[in-house]
Amino acid sequence: MSPWTYPIALGIISVVVAGIERVMPWRPHQPVLRKWLWSDLLHLVFNGHFLGVLVYVIATTYVLPYFDAALVSVGLRNAVYWGAAAQWPLAVQVVVALFVTDFLDWCVHNLLHRVPFLWELHKTHHSVRDGEMDWIVSFRFQWTEVAFYKSLKYLPLAWFAFGTEAVMVHAVFGTLIGHLNHANLKWSYGPLRYLLNNPRMHIWHHDFDGGARTTRNFGVIFSCWDWMFGTAKMPDDPPARIGFPGVETFPRTFFGHVTWPLQKWVSGRLGRWIGAGLGFVALAGALAWLFT
Repeated sequence: MSPWTYPIALGIISVVVAGIERVMPWRPHQPVLRKWLWSDLLHLVFNGHFLGVLVYVIATTYVLPYFDAALVSVGLRNAVYWGAAAQWPLAVQVVVALFVTDFLDWCVHNLLHRVPFLWELHKTHHSVRDGEMDWIVSFRFQWTEVAFYKSLKYLPLAWFAFGTEAVMVHAVFGTLIGHLNHANLKWSYGPLRYLLNNPRMHIWHHDFDGGARTTRNFGVIFSCWDWMFGTAKMPDDPPARIGFPGVETFPRTFFGHVTWPLQKWVSGRLGRWIGAGLGFVALAGALAWLFT
């Protein structure tokens, strides 16, 4: 499979969903070109492609060889790499991978809201303010949260030896649903709302008044987990306000997001400048390393 499969799919999905959003916006007065759009574009490029490549290279070069050697030395390699899914038909792999990984996403997403340290990382995604909720913010994440999420998500896929095609289908379909969930659309998918997450449902996950115990709609691809476990919420209208208490002072730029919560520890303008500087250095270093 070509290494460009996902970036190409990401580009196509982005263009299509952005076009649909312009034709039938739920909030027609929401601006298309906003001040910090360039920051979300950097998140899209970095979190949508470069970070995954970076994590993959680091894992396969500096982590897995030593991990595999340690497993072999204690006779546990076959137990860890069980490989049960390797002989399954591709269609079965795709369906199982979708549901298993999405349920893990739902569980981890709950933790991100309930564990204070993890919530500090997840705040970057919830820093989306009124007038900003559109398709491109689906990739506004602090990079350590993405690494944490991806590690927990793909470990079982590696354990069961799912094929790369099944993993790619999950990645592409998840990107499509993620774009749509954050898009300026009123879609609910009718009866399918009990299976698939949707824009009308997900915007309530960003409700300003949602706290650690009251936030709803943790599903990523599928909404069925929320309906099953009593965390679903989907009124007809969007929430009066999105974000979280204190969002007004949260960093606005990609460079500030990369190094959050450093700014919380070093307060004032100095913290913002240090965060922005380190964020720029981190991005430039990652890109330089990937292209050398």
